[in-house]
Amino acid sequence: MPNKYNIREFSLSDLQSFFRDKNEKAFRAKQVFEWIWKKHVGSFDDMTNLSKSLRNLLNENFYLNRIKIDSFQKSKDNTKKIAFKLSDGSLIEGVLIPVDNRVTACISTQVGCKLGCKFCATGKLGFTRNLLVEEIYDQVVEIKKMAEKEYSLSLTNIVLMGMGEPLLNYANVLKAIDLIISENGLAMSPQRITLSTVGLPKMIKKLADDNVKFHLAVSLHSAIDEKRSNIMPVNKKNSLDELTESLVYFNEKTGTRIIFEYLLLEGINDSIVDAKALAEFCKSFPVKINVIEFNATNDKHFKKSGKETTDAFITFLKSKNIVVNVRRSRGSDIDAACGQLANKKKKFI
Repeated sequence: MPNKYNIREFSLSDLQSFFRDKNEKAFRAKQVFEWIWKKHVGSFDDMTNLSKSLRNLLNENFYLNRIKIDSFQKSKDNTKKIAFKLSDGSLIEGVLIPVDNRVTACISTQVGCKLGCKFCATGKLGFTRNLLVEEIYDQVVEIKKMAEKEYSLSLTNIVLMGMGEPLLNYANVLKAIDLIISENGLAMSPQRITLSTVGLPKMIKKLADDNVKFHLAVSLHSAIDEKRSNIMPVNKKNSLDELTESLVYFNEKTGTRIIFEYLLLEGINDSIVDAKALAEFCKSFPVKINVIEFNATNDKHFKKSGKETTDAFITFLKSKNIVVNVRRSRGSDIDAACGQLANKKKKFI
C-alpha cells in the first residue's frame, strides 16, 4: 500500500489537521473517528454519512486493517478460545469467559512472549512482536460481538492476561485502554479492566506516574526470591525487594489495592512456609490474592496442588486477614485457561 497511511495510527486531532489540509470541514474527523473506533467498520465505503468523494479521499490516502477470527473452540463450560489472524498472518489468542451474567474478555498484548516463565505455554513460543493499538482493541470488539451473539450478554470485564507482557508494550497498551474507555470508543469503565504483569518495577512506577485508573494484577507465584527466580527468570533482574518498592509507590500514588495472582504448583510453592512468606510479603500494601489452579501443559515438571494442600494454604492466608479468592480453571479442556495459550492451530468446533 504505497503512500498510504494506517488511519488507526491517527488521533482525532491528526484527522482534523488532515481534513483542514484538504480544505474539508474539520468536523468530518469526528465522524470518521467514530466510524473506526465506535462503529467498528471494516472499510471506508461503509461510512455511509460521508459523500463518495470523501470516501474516495480516504481510500486514496489511508488503509484500514482489522483482525479476523481465524478459528475458535468452545469448552464444555462455555468458555471460548478464539484464534485471531493479524494482517501479517501472525496468530494470537483471546478468550471469552462467561460466568453467570458476566462476560470477561481475556486479551493478548504481544505475539508470543520473551519472558519464559517455566510454567507458561506462551513463554515457550518465543517473541515475535508487540501488538498494535488496533490489534489489542479489536480483540475486545470481536469478543464483545461474540458475547452478544452467543449469550445475549454485554461484555462486563476485560483482563489483559493473554499472550505477552503488557508492560513491555506500554505505549500501545495504554493507548488501547484509553480508546476502550473513551466515549468515542467502547465507553467501558476503567474499573472493569485489569492489567496483569509479571512485575516490572520501573514500569509499575510509570503506571503510577501516569495515574492509571484500571486494576493492576501481579503474577507473583512465590514470595521467596530463589524460588521465584527458578520459575520466573524475570525475577533475576527484578527482585522481590524492588517489586515491593514499586508496588508501595503504585498504591500510594493511585490508592488502588494490589491484586496478586498465585499459581499453586505441587511441591514447589504450595507449602505453609510459602504461605508464610506470601503473608509477610503482603504486609506493605493492601492486597487481594487470586489463588489459581495449575492448568496442565506439555511440561511434565509441574503438577496441580492437591486439595488438602490447597485448602491449608488458603486457610493460612485467611487466618492473616488476607482477602483470598480461588480462581477455578475455565476452558482447560481446550487449552484456554491461564498459562495455556500457545497457538495450537485447531479447526472450528
